Amino acid sequence: QVQLVESGGGLVQPGGSLRLDCAASGFTFGIYEMTWYRQAPGKERELVAVITRIGLGTNYADSVKGRFTISRDNTKNTVYLQMNSLKPEDTAVYYCSVYIRGKRSWGQGTQVTVSS
Repeated sequence: QVQLVESGGGLVQPGGSLRLDCAASGFTFGIYEMTWYRQAPGKERELVAVITRIGLGTNYADSVKGRFTISRDNTKNTVYLQMNSLKPEDTAVYYCSVYIRGKRSWGQGTQVTVSS
């Protein structure tokens, strides 16, 4: 079955950087669009970034444009989220996701906390 395992979260100071990784298995990774979402305490889950199946197309939430970069390595079945110039409002649990045949699957999430 579909498995998505996120890693790379942690505590970082404002202005710092983190890279999140999502290792995928159980499906043909290279033919599916991959997405990062996040959910802050008391807020709805929101889309952060999406990348097309071979990585030629990306899209970002306005709040992260110019600071975050989504990428993928189809040889490693992994999608990445490079996060720079982090702000306290980026604090959230970040989830990797894929939509396959009418069902959206999620990883367990990784906590990102931006605080001094």
